[in-house]
Amino acid sequence: MSQGDILRIMQSAIFLIIEVSAPVLLAGLVVGLLVSVFQAMTQINEQTLVFVPKILAILLAIVMLGGWMMTRLSEFTTGLFGMVSEIVK
Repeated sequence: MSQGDILRIMQSAIFLIIEVSAPVLLAGLVVGLLVSVFQAMTQINEQTLVFVPKILAILLAIVMLGGWMMTRLSEFTTGLFGMVSEIVK
């Protein structure tokens, strides 16, 4: 296995991490932004008000997209295990 192959695998892993984590992070970002706008409009400056809606949004995103996330991760892992025979040569 060459250095180029290793770099390609690492690049694929990084893109997969970004792809899988992006929906969850975006859900937290959108909810945090909406709560911040609400706090600015009502002048409620409670620091803990953001946490509960963010946690609920992130959990909802994980519940809705968890199957897709696991499928993507298991496909990548299966591909890596399939390459073991090439590495051992």
